[in-house]
Amino acid sequence: MAYKAVIAGASGLIGSNLLNILLNAREYTEVLAVVRKELPLQHPKLVQLVVNFDDLAKHAGAITGHAVFSCLGTTKAQTPDEAIYKKIDHDYPLQLAQLAKQNSVDQFHVVSAVGANAASSIFYTRLKGELENSLKKLGLKALYIYQPAMLIGGREKPRLAEKIAGSLFKLIDPLLFGGLKKYRSIKGSTVAMAMYKKSLESTTGTFTYPSNIIHTI
Repeated sequence: MAYKAVIAGASGLIGSNLLNILLNAREYTEVLAVVRKELPLQHPKLVQLVVNFDDLAKHAGAITGHAVFSCLGTTKAQTPDEAIYKKIDHDYPLQLAQLAKQNSVDQFHVVSAVGANAASSIFYTRLKGELENSLKKLGLKALYIYQPAMLIGGREKPRLAEKIAGSLFKLIDPLLFGGLKKYRSIKGSTVAMAMYKKSLESTTGTFTYPSNIIHTI
């Protein structure tokens, strides 16, 4: 196999882990990172495409290959403006998927969140649910949706709230059984590895993986 991957959100917790996996995977011979600013990284397989995501359509011709991975996302602390937040968490991933479909990419993988529900009263989970619904309507060859719970792992810029939550979840996780297992915290590297492994499958359709299933992958 000689695959090309496209990844957006490669500077985040999941995205940075996934980028490292893809660059070291023998199945992938080219990895295109779609970024807002160039990553301080060089690798024979890595191609960086610096874009303004508002003008993503101008770079449509580059969104080709076997799999497109969207690890885009932000937080209220980083992006308090809900309109901008929606662009990052909904509009950009959706447009990326539209370009992938336009260019007959085999697979589209997207990071959503546990509890994603378009009918939710919570802005974050509602937005993720709306994104999932929009993606399902596109008719992609293969759509893989990952719904991690609380993410843990080293970040370039550690978030205090996440460090505190991570400590709490070490106590809470063992108490989450049965249907609650999907709410257990999960490492960003675990999500990334699941995305890579699923990308090696030759299946079609829509697949949704909550945190507890991601763990098993």
